[in-house]
Amino acid sequence: MLEELMQINWSLIAPIIVIQLILMIVAIIDLVRIEETNGPKWLWAIIIVFVNVLGPILYFILGRRQ
Repeated sequence: MLEELMQINWSLIAPIIVIQLILMIVAIIDLVRIEETNGPKWLWAIIIVFVNVLGPILYFILGRRQ
């Protein structure tokens, strides 16, 4: 298993992980600051944290009340 981790090209995966973390942090900060959302805030927090890259994107498209 350790050999498999050593064979991964981290230079390709690291930017994706960084983008995912930035999206998640920005979405959570926005969720805390905004007064109303489309649906309960606790549900959006779960979606943002556990649905990887799509969770924050879904929040910004569907969750924010315009």
